[in-house]
Amino acid sequence: MKRPILLHPDPRLKKTAEAVPDLTDELRRLADDMLETMYDAPGIGLAAPQVGVLTRLVVLDCVKEDGEAPRPLVMFNPEIVASSDTMNTYEEGCLSIPEQFADVTRPAEVEVRWIDRDGNEQTQAMDGLWATCVQHEIDHLDGKLFIDYLKPLKRQLITRKMQKLKRERARA
Repeated sequence: MKRPILLHPDPRLKKTAEAVPDLTDELRRLADDMLETMYDAPGIGLAAPQVGVLTRLVVLDCVKEDGEAPRPLVMFNPEIVASSDTMNTYEEGCLSIPEQFADVTRPAEVEVRWIDRDGNEQTQAMDGLWATCVQHEIDHLDGKLFIDYLKPLKRQLITRKMQKLKRERARA
């Protein structure tokens, strides 16, 4: 089931998500709903706070090439356990901040540990778009948005545009 995506500014997007103590069928359904919502948007990552659930859960799939099979990842309690000194800059966007993009610099490579949908601990090294995406989504779990990396003036400009978009959608 597709879920509505919260738009910035929304106070729930600035809150820290709670750890998942144990997996339930309800949480697995939430992960499935989030994947459906992310693919429909379309996006490459989505964090539970973006659909109004303050739980440490992210989904991502950074496969963008036509004809290549999707590789959805469901991560409960994801954490970065190591990151490279080498940095990468990507133009980032966010489903909670539609049609707004900005360059963000983050570690080029990260090692991530999480619990998969079957309750197994996983660890994986990621680089390129996968590394950027997983860091972006984990930031959501800590109440941080990509615009928080920007200079104040640019951040305020995007926030004003989003307030206007929310007013327009409320009137529609």
